[in-house]
Amino acid sequence: MSDDSTFEQDVLNELGDDGLARLAQEIGTDPAGARAVVGSAASELAGELPPVSPAPEEPPLQGVATLGGLGMAGGGMVATVLAKATKPLAKTVAKKTGLPEPTVTRALELLIPVALTVLSKRAAKGK
Repeated sequence: MSDDSTFEQDVLNELGDDGLARLAQEIGTDPAGARAVVGSAASELAGELPPVSPAPEEPPLQGVATLGGLGMAGGGMVATVLAKATKPLAKTVAKKTGLPEPTVTRALELLIPVALTVLSKRAAKGK
């Protein structure tokens, strides 16, 4: 990830061509359609997220695995929060892309772990 890349580009880079092709296949579209979903989702997520720079006294995140630091209950809480956030995001992305909301919801289920990985990497770099 380059320092001047956008969140969308970082998500696309993390997915890679193979991941984008698998996403397209999973949601029944072509790579251009999958790219549109990624772009819409990333722009919506980036618009809602606070800056990820850690406070000087706080250590940066050490990867998505840190979300499991709360044990099984923590993973369940994170999943619940993400599920609640996914529904309005899916509606917005579906309107932008013209894809059915259930299709977009499935795409988001696949993209959210990638987005979390990107955020963790950005936090580790202090970006």
